[in-house]
Amino acid sequence: MYTVKKRFEIAGSHKLNLSYQSKCQNIHGHNWIITVICKSNSLNGDGMVTDFSIIKKEISDRLDHKHINDILPFNPTAENMAKWICDRIPNAVSVTVQESEGNEATYETL
Repeated sequence: MYTVKKRFEIAGSHKLNLSYQSKCQNIHGHNWIITVICKSNSLNGDGMVTDFSIIKKEISDRLDHKHINDILPFNPTAENMAKWICDRIPNAVSVTVQESEGNEATYETL
């Protein structure tokens, strides 16, 4: 089994739609740290599981320095963002979205 891991940062703003009062309902920003793990039993024709540049381009080009609510069609929690990212990356098995120090959400395919 081959594994690749790509970690990168995106900056942006969002606001959450919540069922309770929270300061996160206001527009605010993060420098999210995104970690994508891809696995495969075999390598593609280029000798890769998934090209690192594809991982970053697929996410960074869409989300970096944007208002996330304008891009994603759902409540942009770290959990929802992790699943959305995982669904877009070939061979992704785990995505962690870190909003701030100590606050991370991970989505894993099982």
